[in-house]
Amino acid sequence: MSYNNTIPSFRTTNSLIIAYYPLFLVIIGTILNLFTFIILCQSTFTNNKKLPTIYYMRAIAIFDILMLYGWNLDHYVLNVYGLLLQRYSIVLCKILSFLNYFSAQSSAWLRVFMCIDRYIFLSHLHRTWFNRSKTVLIMIICIIIFFALFNFHIIFFACFYTNNGTINVNSLHYKIYPLWDYINLILYNCLPFLLMMIFNSGVIYHLIRLRRLTSIQNSQIQYRAISITLVLTTFIFLLMTIPATVAYAFFYSTANVTVLHLLDSILYTYHISSFPLYLITFHEFRQECRAILTHKNKKRTTSLSSRSFPFVIYRF
Repeated sequence: MSYNNTIPSFRTTNSLIIAYYPLFLVIIGTILNLFTFIILCQSTFTNNKKLPTIYYMRAIAIFDILMLYGWNLDHYVLNVYGLLLQRYSIVLCKILSFLNYFSAQSSAWLRVFMCIDRYIFLSHLHRTWFNRSKTVLIMIICIIIFFALFNFHIIFFACFYTNNGTINVNSLHYKIYPLWDYINLILYNCLPFLLMMIFNSGVIYHLIRLRRLTSIQNSQIQYRAISITLVLTTFIFLLMTIPATVAYAFFYSTANVTVLHLLDSILYTYHISSFPLYLITFHEFRQECRAILTHKNKKRTTSLSSRSFPFVIYRF
């Protein structure tokens, strides 16, 4: 995903759709993810002792917004104006270079830990220390701090002026790219996908097991629909994020610029998908969304029912 020192000829290789779609993602993605965060802060979801997973969902919404203002926005500026934000100034180069890796890795691992959280809850059928609100907050803070420190060397060492006055996104002391693209492939794609597959398989197993061993009339667990959602979402993560990361890590110098930007647009589309997925699978989220859009401000006293609880605890 990094840029070398040659700015591609965008006017002859990129269509208008490829050029303006990143801007569309920034606008729509910011609105949808911000709206998702606002909905998750409504009174229905304020009882975080019952549903601490909401913390993960809120954090993911914020990081999915940050994701859109790195390479994605740079693609729009490059394709339309012929310049790179990362080379506009040293400060902007350092900030965007750091943000590109930090936000992507944090967003992926928040999803991983939400899957782990739900697997542990289902396997024990009650809240453990891992599922408590305080623990979830600590986990989120630790994830953010870890990846901030892990990528913080970019702030110090990346980006410098060359002899001809241009900005090089690498470091004077060592070569950041493509090494950090390889590392990002592992931390953003491979490991998160593998762990999500493992723990989601466990979630599906326990859902089916619960359905066979018990008759839960009040909960009405639609285990089949939830299982399909879990498999589908994990598959979407693989399908939409890994191709772009692999292409930029291994084929940046040889691949067509249009193809690279198209793959990146597909990757960033994944990070605006939380809202429609929550809207389809999460009953209380859909109710709150409808209430906000129709200006129904009356206080709802209905708490999260056990029927809808499985939907929210397995989504990511």
